[in-house]
Amino acid sequence: MPLQILSLTPRFAASPQLGEADFAEVAARGFTTVINNRPDGEGGPSQPVSADLESAAVAAGLHYVYLPVVSGSITAAQVGAMRDALHASAGMTLAFCRSGARSAQLFGLTQAPD
Repeated sequence: MPLQILSLTPRFAASPQLGEADFAEVAARGFTTVINNRPDGEGGPSQPVSADLESAAVAAGLHYVYLPVVSGSITAAQVGAMRDALHASAGMTLAFCRSGARSAQLFGLTQAPD
């Protein structure tokens, strides 16, 4: 199944859950950073765990950030951590969660004034 990537700006996009096999394509599309906003175990045992995703992302040459957020419970600290991760990114960033909506919402919150 092709990756479903929603570009929100020229430097940021969101997507649904990624698997280990997806990171080579993510890198080929020009992304340099991936941010995982989905807590481990949220989707049950079929959901890949962050440590495995991080290994696959790094093997593909990507910078990986694990910033889990619970849907509907985004905190100011998480918004700040997302903002920091975006500022630290040297290129295009792709954030993902279950559907991509939480990552897009978190990104939107980083764009608002403090």
